[in-house]
Amino acid sequence: MASKSLLFLLLFALLAYYFYSPLPDNVDEKLTVMLIHGMFKALGYMAYTAELFGIKHYMDGMMLLTHVENTEPVSDENVSVTDTIFSNVPVRLFIPKAAVTAPRRAIIYIHGGGWCIGSPAMKPTDFLGRNTAQQLDAVVVSVDYRLAPAFHFPTQFNDVYAVAKYFLDKNTLQKYSVDPSRVAVSGDSAGGNLAAALAQQLLNDPEVKVKLKIQVLIYPALQDIDLNTPSYQDNGNMPLLSKSLMVRFWNEYITTDRTLGEAMWHNKHIPAEAEHVFRYVNWSILLPEHLKKQHVYLKPEFGPSHFVKKYPAILNVKANPLLAEDEKLKGLPTTYLITCMYDVLRDDGFMYAARLRKVGVQVEHAHYSNAFHGVLFFNTWPFELKVAHDMHNSYIQWLNDRL
Repeated sequence: MASKSLLFLLLFALLAYYFYSPLPDNVDEKLTVMLIHGMFKALGYMAYTAELFGIKHYMDGMMLLTHVENTEPVSDENVSVTDTIFSNVPVRLFIPKAAVTAPRRAIIYIHGGGWCIGSPAMKPTDFLGRNTAQQLDAVVVSVDYRLAPAFHFPTQFNDVYAVAKYFLDKNTLQKYSVDPSRVAVSGDSAGGNLAAALAQQLLNDPEVKVKLKIQVLIYPALQDIDLNTPSYQDNGNMPLLSKSLMVRFWNEYITTDRTLGEAMWHNKHIPAEAEHVFRYVNWSILLPEHLKKQHVYLKPEFGPSHFVKKYPAILNVKANPLLAEDEKLKGLPTTYLITCMYDVLRDDGFMYAARLRKVGVQVEHAHYSNAFHGVLFFNTWPFELKVAHDMHNSYIQWLNDRL
């Protein structure tokens, strides 16, 4: 009996050590957050081990989460849910069942997952889509773009752009009883990256007559130029997006060449001849003082020229919306930008908000001082967080007020 008790205590200690993660004092529901973080770490270790032994690619292992969370397009009494095709790209379409009494609003939604994992069929994404459709009496188009590493940039952007152009055609909008003056684009994380790039490119596309009314960017990834901002330094091991995972996502989005990821990790992937791009992401100017803390902005350390020559996506504005010149930002739609304090991507959002305001774009910035990356989707059992519900409700309310 004593030996069994000792074994139980040892196993419990190992589990406690594995799941325990020191969290900032103001993060609520710490036990739940630790469990979420521990399970995500376990998935990452499993994916890493599978890749190490040649069983499958790391991102194939991470896709297990997408498969586990997969839901069928099940309609309910309020919303019709179908999987269909827009311009050769799969989408999940949410249409309210209520009688159409006036042209509806619409949201093009782009899921996150580092351009490598995720889908509109994941339970939390499906929940957000159907709830948005029901609460706003709006048509929601959730885009199932192709993923890395099977497909690299610009495939993901091209898929999203093809869906947007198809949907924004007046005949398509009329088919779904959508008001052309009340269409939004929204996305989280990598989806926020794609949403921002989409909004920029639509501004000057003569083939698209219908323009977006608003854009919603939820903790977006907006640049791969400086991966050593204060938020990368301070939050490199916070749930759920570590610096190492974000670097891996950027690497896979651009190429399977792992030497690029190594250079990105050391922030030495931009050559001296491209030094001018750092002015677009100069956090010493674009961040508020309270986020700079003790950090000192240093002159960038440059890398070899061959990366940007071989992989021009590194400097492409469609992959890096923060690299757009000020003139290209003018005219962007009213923006709702969500950031989280304990997120490596926090500073990307703050810098974009500052640059948009500078050129006259109306920005409402919702910053959650007690939250981490990906928190919006912890709004369903068994891992529900109050901050996720707060963020979800504020998102719906803002869309209802502005769209």
